[in-house]
Order: sequence, then C-alpha cells, then structure tokens
Amino acid sequence: MAGASASENASALCVVMLIIMALCAGGASAQLSTGFYSSSCPGALGAVKSAVQSAVAKEPRMGASILRLFFHDCFVQGCDGSLLLDDTSSLQGEKTAKPNNGSVRGFEVIDAVKAAVEKLCPGVVSCADVLAVAARDSVVALGGPSWDVKVGRRDSTTASFSGANNNIPPPTSGLANLTALFAAQGLSQKDMVALSGSHTIGQARCTSFRAHIYNDTNIDKGFSTTLQAGCPLTSGSGDNNLAPLDLQTPTTFENNYYKNLIGKKGLLHSDQELFNGGATDPQVQSYVSSQSTFFADFVAGMIKMGDISPLTGNNGEIRKNCRKTN
Repeated sequence: MAGASASENASALCVVMLIIMALCAGGASAQLSTGFYSSSCPGALGAVKSAVQSAVAKEPRMGASILRLFFHDCFVQGCDGSLLLDDTSSLQGEKTAKPNNGSVRGFEVIDAVKAAVEKLCPGVVSCADVLAVAARDSVVALGGPSWDVKVGRRDSTTASFSGANNNIPPPTSGLANLTALFAAQGLSQKDMVALSGSHTIGQARCTSFRAHIYNDTNIDKGFSTTLQAGCPLTSGSGDNNLAPLDLQTPTTFENNYYKNLIGKKGLLHSDQELFNGGATDPQVQSYVSSQSTFFADFVAGMIKMGDISPLTGNNGEIRKNCRKTN
C-alpha cells in the first residue's frame, strides 16, 4: 500500500487475516459432521434409533422402505428432505413421480421419528438428517453394518418432480445406464454395485419385474416360473403384487442378494445386470466370497451418498413438519 505507514499496513493485514479466518470458520461450520447435534440436541440420535427400532420390529419390511426413501431423496436435489414434501397448490412434490408413485412408503414413520426429536429439541434437527439417521438405523435393525452418520443438513423448501423422474434409476436399467445415473451423483460404479446390495431387503411390485420374468433369458427358469404365478403377464393384472428382492432372506441385511445374482435369481432386470458377463461381475463375486467386504463398501457408499449436495449454513430451513415447508 503506497504512502501507508508500516503500522497501517500491519493493521490492514491483520483485518484481512481476520476476514479470511472468519470465512474459513464459516465454511467449516457449514460442513456436515458426526457431532453436529452433540450440544444442541444430544438426545437426537437416540430418539431416532428408538423410534426406528420400534417401527421395524412391528413391520420388518419398513427398514427397507426407509432406506429406499433415503436413496430416492438423495438422488434428487441432494439429501435435503425434498421427497418428504406433500404436493400443495403451489408446490409439486416428488411423491407422485414415476419411481415413487404408489411405491415409496414409510412417511408416517419419519413423521413419528421427527415428532420424537421435536419433543426433545424443537426446531433443531432437520427432516433430511432424521431420514439419513433413520436409514442407518434401519440397516442395523435388520442385521446390517453400522456407521457414524454425518449430520448438519438443512431442509429444502423446494422439490423436483422432473428430477425424480429423470435421476432415479428405473428397474429396467442396463449396466451402462445404472453406471451413468450414479456417476451423475458423484458415485462410482463400485459404489453403485455396493449400494445395490440394499436390495438384500425389501419387496418390489410386479410392475417392476414383469418384463424381466417374461422376456429376459438371463434368469433361472424355475425362479421365473415361480414368480409368474404371482405376477400375470397382462398389464393391469396383479400390478401391485409383491415379491421379495432377496428370495432367501428379505428381512435380513447380508450378502445373499449377490449369491442370488450368481444363480440368475435377481428379481429386477437392473439387479441381474450387475452379474451378466460385464465389468461388475468380479465385484459381485467378491461380495459372495466376503460379506465383510460388501459391508465395508456399502458403508463407504452410504457415507458418500449422504454427502450429495446438502443444504448447510443459512440455506434451506429446519422444517417443523416434514411434509410441508414452514
């Protein structure tokens, strides 16, 4: 600074350094962390766990439903709770988009979990975080691995119907499409194969697997015949009939899903694509050989997915009711 004294220069430099430090601190505080609520709502994680355990004990399938809610939320606008919003006259939500309509479920459980947390700490914990933690607790409740969930997300005030229609991989996807849709979210093909292991729990509707069991050839004949009994060829007949995504243990989180794929017993076309003579065959085989390898990769994928475009700092809001903006 020409013409300024040494002390003035030092003062100016000090101010600049303070601004930089403040900006850095602001950035750091805006990041997700596992201890985000440790002082503002120390009982939050325990309250979520208790409510989820109760819901899954009542209906084991609910664990898979909550995990699926988290996937479908994160793939549209990031993990921001946008999927939880109901349609209003001024907002078109995501619940009636094709991948969600008539199949996403568990909203009342998320409502109950949020209510339990609100009772402890009103207006502190976001619906987006409630869903992220509930997804982890659902996996654990069904025998799967645990991990520390990063929290500090805020809730969106918007939703994206078109994003839900375009971003979520349909059950008819081939390997290239699955890989591309995950890549669009910053997730690798390895993450995709590991996260697909969430299909070791839960059920799917006949409409999701009808084409696979009648038209595809890479399917065990006895398996397809058995499924055809509950899923008629004619569209409109038995559309909502359910079949387990893992025919062996649909309410236990382990590596049987991958064993099914090697036996050509994947329920969805997109499932069997992971083991169909392509680049992902060796990864599927590695998970059959080692459940601990699958669990480690699944956890890494879940943490990575939970980091997709969170709203932090002053962005978004903390909804009081997960179904509507404040």
